Amino acid sequence: MGAHPLLTTALPAALGIIMLGLGLSLSRSDFTRVARFPKPIVIGLACQMLLLPLLCFFICKAFALEPALAVGMMLLSASPGGTVANLYSHLAHGDVALNITLTAVSSVIAILAMPLIVNFSLQHFMTADQAIPLQFAKVVQVFAIVLGPVIIGMWVRQRSPAFAERMQKPVKIVSALLLTLIIVLALVKNWTMFWAYAPVVGAAALSFNLLSLATGYFLPRLARLSQRQSVAIGMEIGIHNGTLAIALALSPSLLNNATMAIPAAIYSIIMFFTAAGFGWWVNRAHGQELKAADSNPR
Repeated sequence: MGAHPLLTTALPAALGIIMLGLGLSLSRSDFTRVARFPKPIVIGLACQMLLLPLLCFFICKAFALEPALAVGMMLLSASPGGTVANLYSHLAHGDVALNITLTAVSSVIAILAMPLIVNFSLQHFMTADQAIPLQFAKVVQVFAIVLGPVIIGMWVRQRSPAFAERMQKPVKIVSALLLTLIIVLALVKNWTMFWAYAPVVGAAALSFNLLSLATGYFLPRLARLSQRQSVAIGMEIGIHNGTLAIALALSPSLLNNATMAIPAAIYSIIMFFTAAGFGWWVNRAHGQELKAADSNPR
């Protein structure tokens, strides 16, 4: 995929606006909460940053994905949770404050981890003539494009909370419109390739999504975290920031590979349905727990 002028200019802008919107929604308390409640944060981050990339690696192997698709899957696994996870967690009666903290911390850590995981994936899955490693200059670009706007957004929120609150919605709308336009253009240009890969990538993405939700919910339960905390972690690591993965894959100055964007594009569709089903299931299960507790008072 060549460096279309629109991609060259609009995609970095869309990425910057997305991350600015995230920064506008964050405050220092989202990070300091880690010190007060370390156990659920550590468990959630361990699942998201260590376990999920490992699971994704074995899924890529099991489905024998071609190199570019495998790298796209690994890029997705390294992406932090999205803000949509907060909404789903709220609807499923999860601990939304925990979601916000996990989103904040994992977004910063992911900026460090994503280049490492992508470089490993490129070296492992791609042949020598296919490999396009993220050189140091590109890693710096990721920092500038992703972390810079987050810091600016947090600074604006600290200086003027009311203004930051007002700007969150329009910033999200602008970034969503820009990114939607870019993704639509990319899909139109690569429509045949998208549908050719959809069946096998769809199965791999669905497997990864279901494993993510299950890991994020059942491991915290085994670690004796509360129901609300387990639901929050399940949503956080089951709903990845697919838009960030797509943007990094398509960016002409970074990976510049439309095939690598396909797993995240398909995953981003699947996760809305699986997360809704997961939310319904945990609500139903939790409702039965409450009824059992009411019928057997101590």
